[in-house]
Amino acid sequence: MYGLLLVTHLLAAIAFIGTLFFEVFIWHAARKPLVEGARDAADQAIGKRSRQVLHGVVLLLYSAGIGLAWQHRGALSHPLDSSFGLLLSLKMVLALSIVGHYLWLAYWLRTDRLSPRRAGWLRRSILGHMVLIVVLAKGMFYWQFQV
Repeated sequence: MYGLLLVTHLLAAIAFIGTLFFEVFIWHAARKPLVEGARDAADQAIGKRSRQVLHGVVLLLYSAGIGLAWQHRGALSHPLDSSFGLLLSLKMVLALSIVGHYLWLAYWLRTDRLSPRRAGWLRRSILGHMVLIVVLAKGMFYWQFQV
């Protein structure tokens, strides 16, 4: 079961990070030369499709992550006893911060306060969090240090 959870978590993380990478580094620049009407239509279409796909991806990502965390509940019960436990705990804090970003996004959408600048900031922040999570995930198995 652990292997299935691990592969599911990894593939969902790749999909999530890939989508954000596309939006931040590719689409943001590619949309600039488009005329305003085409740019707005493409923004809406890409945004709608991203939300449709990412809801399922995020559900898989967090579900598998919870399953993996359960497997390491011993290390999580005393995170300061090992570098693995500390890095896993930091990874989970960052993952919860991403949930917070999406709650913030939902609030801005409901109150009609989501500006293009705020949307861009959120995308970049979430992508940065995800990159740090990937680094910590690799480090959990390779970095050994005294806590």
